[in-house]
Amino acid sequence: MKALLIRDLKLAMRAGGGFGLGLAFFLIVTVLIPFSVGPQSVLLATIAPGVLWLGALLACLLSLDRLLALDWEDGTLDLLATAPLPLESVVTIKALAHWLTTGLPLVLIAPGLGVLLSLPAPGYFWLVISLLVGTPALSVIGTFGAALTVGLKRGGLLLSLLVLPLYVPTLIFGAEVARRGATDMEATTPLLLLAGITAGVTALLPFASAAVLRVNLR
Repeated sequence: MKALLIRDLKLAMRAGGGFGLGLAFFLIVTVLIPFSVGPQSVLLATIAPGVLWLGALLACLLSLDRLLALDWEDGTLDLLATAPLPLESVVTIKALAHWLTTGLPLVLIAPGLGVLLSLPAPGYFWLVISLLVGTPALSVIGTFGAALTVGLKRGGLLLSLLVLPLYVPTLIFGAEVARRGATDMEATTPLLLLAGITAGVTALLPFASAAVLRVNLR
């Protein structure tokens, strides 16, 4: 399992692996928003939690089409399916590798980008917490979508259409945590709901992803 995780991390770090793509997209979205809505600090502070969460969501989405496609193309996925390691564990490791190379860097860079959007001071802590709790769900859900579309030509668009509706609850509660935290409101309830979503998809979707992969590999 450790060797597979290290392998996936190395693939993601290579050129075209998607490591820097998500960060660059997140940065571009955050920088362009003030130009599009104007320099009003009050307006930017109001929309900052939602914009940062939406940018993080779309940045995670960018690298999903390569999550399983590379292994499908070179035959590695067939070998993994017949290896002693359960396919559910393989899917979980791939989701973890995606989060470590995409979700975690977004969590780390988000406070710096919050400055560009005039995010209120109390909101930084809650923004980081919400992203730290919610982004793993994005990776797990994305892995499920990648398993559904693996082997399909031009499956990237279909993957986006399948995954985006599943991302909506995470987006709603994640942005709500950051918004309430930025306005000094009680944010525990949406945070618990967000944590529940992450725990639920982490417990269930690896089995669904493995089942779908077995069907696609026949």
